[in-house]
Amino acid sequence: MTKPTLNQIVNDALEDIKGIDILELDVRELTSIVDTMVIATGTSSRQVKALADNVEKKAKEAGFRPLSSEGRDSADWILIDFGDIAVHLMLPEARELYDLERLWSKISRRESGK
Repeated sequence: MTKPTLNQIVNDALEDIKGIDILELDVRELTSIVDTMVIATGTSSRQVKALADNVEKKAKEAGFRPLSSEGRDSADWILIDFGDIAVHLMLPEARELYDLERLWSKISRRESGK
């Protein structure tokens, strides 16, 4: 059995808590700060926090530790930084306002799980 990648762990953790519109963006050609951005939407602040908690829990269980996490106070946008992967968990209003998909539209993107 092969060890799951951090990308797989993050996507599975988001699907466990019913994250909406999970999107994985490969940004290696555009920035040296991060390789992959994962974006997902939650229906409420409570769900956004639950998504973040599950991502961190599952990652830690597999031996991956986040470098930092921001936004838990308001929970309209939580960012979890794993170094190579940045996980953006947002309420629908924040996702529409910041429109990270459009911002990074010049890159190839693929929906999680496909």
